[in-house]
Amino acid sequence: MSAVVPERDRPLWHDRNFTIFWLVQTLSVGGHSFSFVAIPLLVLDATGSVTRMGLLTGMAGAASIVAGIGAGVLVDRVDRRTLLIWCDAVRALLYALIPLVWVFSPQPWLLYAVMPLGSAVAMVFQVGYVSAVPSLVPPARITRANGRLFASYAAAGVVGPMLAGGLSALLGPTAAIGVNAATFAVSALGLCLVRLHRAGNDPVGVRSRPGPDELLVGARFLRRQPVLRALTGRLALLTFLTFGLTDLYIYHLKHDLGRSDRTVGYVLATAALGTIAAALLVAPARRRLGFGVCWIGSYALAALGVAGLGVAALGRSGDARTVAVLVSVVVFGTSVAGICSLSLRQEVTPDPLLGRVTSAFWTIHTAPGPIGAALLTTATARWGTAWVLLVTGGACLAVVASALRTPIRRAHPERPPADGLPGRLVGGRVRQRVRLR
Repeated sequence: MSAVVPERDRPLWHDRNFTIFWLVQTLSVGGHSFSFVAIPLLVLDATGSVTRMGLLTGMAGAASIVAGIGAGVLVDRVDRRTLLIWCDAVRALLYALIPLVWVFSPQPWLLYAVMPLGSAVAMVFQVGYVSAVPSLVPPARITRANGRLFASYAAAGVVGPMLAGGLSALLGPTAAIGVNAATFAVSALGLCLVRLHRAGNDPVGVRSRPGPDELLVGARFLRRQPVLRALTGRLALLTFLTFGLTDLYIYHLKHDLGRSDRTVGYVLATAALGTIAAALLVAPARRRLGFGVCWIGSYALAALGVAGLGVAALGRSGDARTVAVLVSVVVFGTSVAGICSLSLRQEVTPDPLLGRVTSAFWTIHTAPGPIGAALLTTATARWGTAWVLLVTGGACLAVVASALRTPIRRAHPERPPADGLPGRLVGGRVRQRVRLR
């Protein structure tokens, strides 16, 4: 008599819907990594200014925040698959505009129009994507599914930047952006083959009536869940400190070290190996060590990596290989923490609320990002990358240390509280039962 395979140990590739979703999104992310490299290069080639790079990053981040305010309501109210398809189709058209216009004449202003719009649509897509994963796999396999998605995305991210750097050096950055547009189109077609299942009966009161108050439902849920509240606050500080780091990496390689576009692509591709390692290790690490150790430890490692980049640049001992190794450490740490927090949020949030909670979570914690990116790049232009990276790494480490005094340190925050008095959903709000003392 054959043994019963536990739900969490069943191979994910047996699930047709998840496999198709996984493949097309891997392709889409691979294409997006072309723009990830090409657009900063296009701005730097056109303006030669790290401040302009930070301005574009800040504008894109601000557009994401604005879109995030209503993205959750949209995701929870419409068919999620259809929404994802439309988001990919719109992004394909937006990014195709850049190479088409550049054929006739370079127009840097177009980047400042396309990037914010593309980022806004991307925010809606990301909220829908996170909300779709629990409709593709059962709860026992959510962390594994997220790990698989992160791993394949990172693999695409290894190949993508290398090809983008080479293609940008050979044909110019606009050719790489054209590849990104094509992959969005293919992703939209692939999503037409995916079917999402809905959860069972909606919990009482989760679906509130449409109206302005509905925008606050996700924020209320976060506020009344201690671990999610603590995560949101610390991630807001970390986002403020790190939102512009990729611009600094590129500027350091191009300006300080005098490296080529191809080298930039290779360094960012190598760094993506950190995400692959994180995706392979995160599920067993979380089972063995618990959430708190994984989240706090991995972000501490990332902070040390950022500070290490500053030390290497300050001592003039840094080269492209050193940058690649240290950025890989940063990416590994942030990826482990990111997969853990994403999976936790999916585990503790009712499906009908997931879009609004995800939207509120991202909107709140990414809101300081554009300001941080502008300040980070402005400080770099004035004081150089070495001191800015060193101070940023130290500040990140201080934020992470503060998490030791919060519920983030718990091994299993997804489980009901020890007092057996879990929160309940009433009228779209989460109300916590309080024991009288």
